[in-house]
Amino acid sequence: MSIATKTATTAEPLHPLLAQRWSPRAFAPDHQLTEQQVTALLEAARWAPSASNTQPWRFAVTLRGSAEHAAILDALAPGNQAWAHAASALIVVAAETAGPDGKAQPWAAYDTGQAVAHLSVQAQHEGLAVHQMGGFDRERIAAVLAAPGVTPMVVVAVGRRDHAVRLQEPFVGREAAARDRLPIQALLLPVRPAPVPAAA
Repeated sequence: MSIATKTATTAEPLHPLLAQRWSPRAFAPDHQLTEQQVTALLEAARWAPSASNTQPWRFAVTLRGSAEHAAILDALAPGNQAWAHAASALIVVAAETAGPDGKAQPWAAYDTGQAVAHLSVQAQHEGLAVHQMGGFDRERIAAVLAAPGVTPMVVVAVGRRDHAVRLQEPFVGREAAARDRLPIQALLLPVRPAPVPAAA
């Protein structure tokens, strides 16, 4: 397995877009996303499934070199700032946890996660790399968004992976580490059978 691909080892073959997707930190600092690529990523997210078709996901796309990108970068945890500055874009993904009528949308976070998953697969198809981050100051991100009614869920770094980029530790080791997942059997939950009715 090369660091460039880090193809997943699976019990059954997966589509290459899934098997070869991973989350690098070494982004090319000179790479720029095209408008078409950004649109494709958002379209992939837009067509994700959601409960009752509520579509609770919202996105703030900031491109490297812009004041908006700098504002999002500044709200990241220091460990993420150390490498995310080179990403072509930092995308804030937020969820509308309440509908227009004020009623709670209990599946908003789950649905928004599905939208990001769709985005990440489309990015793989576009030859782009994605790294999702939960390490950020939510209050600062919310203030930068200035969008009441949305809850920041994740910041997504998007760009082109560059193996020549020199990262500092501990990121060098993490970049080279083999991908690992729990075995399928560890993920399966037992289900209690329905009680058998007593004989009449």
